[in-house]
Amino acid sequence: MKSILTLFTLHASHFTLANAGVTDFKTIEEATRAYEAKEYTKSEALFDSLDKHLPQTQYDIGNAQYKSKNYDAAIRSYENAEGIDEALRQHNIGNSYFQKKAWEKAIDAYEKALKVREDEDTRFNLDLAKQMKQQEEEKKQQNQNQNQQKDEQNKAQQNQDQNKQDQENKEDRQEQNRQDQQNKPDQTDNKDQRKNEGKDQKEEAEKEQKAKDQQEEKEQNAKDKRQEEQKPQEQSASAAQAEMSEAEKEKAKEMKRLMNKLPEKMPTMMYQMGREKEEEKSHANPW
Repeated sequence: MKSILTLFTLHASHFTLANAGVTDFKTIEEATRAYEAKEYTKSEALFDSLDKHLPQTQYDIGNAQYKSKNYDAAIRSYENAEGIDEALRQHNIGNSYFQKKAWEKAIDAYEKALKVREDEDTRFNLDLAKQMKQQEEEKKQQNQNQNQQKDEQNKAQQNQDQNKQDQENKEDRQEQNRQDQQNKPDQTDNKDQRKNEGKDQKEEAEKEQKAKDQQEEKEQNAKDKRQEEQKPQEQSASAAQAEMSEAEKEKAKEMKRLMNKLPEKMPTMMYQMGREKEEEKSHANPW
């Protein structure tokens, strides 16, 4: 396989140097020997000391710059070398762009060279530049696909992480709800306990009140019973009192009758004493 490093070179001795002086001739010879010895920097400096307006000089400087891998400078020198064989000049411009991996510009330069003259090396470089361009585009597309795939994976991972976080949050909420539910029965038990305590207290108070009511009822019944029992006695007493009242009335009548029979000037004391005796007699036998 041929290498694209192959340049079409033209040595200064190939040109007519009729107008060149002895010094220029020596410089050209020295620059050519330096180029052939691969001392490209020295060769460039020597060529650069010559008349730069000559296309031959610019072309040789471009070759030295190309060999020094100063491709941007080489392209400028080749472009300033108009008048040299166009196929050679465009071939070398294409090589400089190829080294810069500027495939479009390299292809354009090679095609210009082939329009001037068909050449095997130029055709080979053109095909190789097209292949490199295609490979670069495929690699670029591959990188884009990889980046896109990576972005999709990142998004999927983010979604997965988000879903995981959401699930964890959901589980946390469920756990919190379970804890709340577990705490609620305690509160209910406390409430029921307080309720039961209140109920017990109420029942106890009701029992006490019922016992008190029963005691009061019992006492009232006993009182009523006593009152019922006392009624005959009271009635008897009332009857006896009534009888006594009748007796007293009769006694009062008798006393009045007896008093009417007493002397008018009877001493009071004697009357009292006589009354006591009469009362004793009256109590013993009123009639």
